[in-house]
Amino acid sequence: MLTDGGLHYGENGEVLKRFDVRDGQGLVLLREAGLVVAIVTRKQSAMVSRRAQDLGIAEVHQDVVDKAAAVKDLLARHRLTPDQACYVGDDVGDLPALAAVGLPVAVADAVAEVRRAATYVTRARPGHGAVREVCNLILAAHRPPANDSRGIR
Repeated sequence: MLTDGGLHYGENGEVLKRFDVRDGQGLVLLREAGLVVAIVTRKQSAMVSRRAQDLGIAEVHQDVVDKAAAVKDLLARHRLTPDQACYVGDDVGDLPALAAVGLPVAVADAVAEVRRAATYVTRARPGHGAVREVCNLILAAHRPPANDSRGIR
């Protein structure tokens, strides 16, 4: 959900994608908070690899047909339970992966089946702040309250 799903073709047939800077910063903040950040996508794209590299995301899985299997593998390798995981999707190919996590999220313009399967639907559209919206929610839940008796903030 790092792009709006549009494909832009250049003069020489190259495919271009647009990434939102604030979405990327949200993922960096998650990573810096010690959370595992991963990209799982059906497509194969050098642009996605480049964006992940720019953001310091090591877990990049492209050309994935079985997204649920990829998510389950990620959880196992990082010793996480489904309840500790979030997946953001927009189309029917994401339904099995959404069912494999504790926080299934649909972006605002997701197909109806995905919105119904989600616990949370973003207000923002993909590629226009949806990922940052989810990152902010996760970070808010991950941080102890300001009045934590341990004095940790």
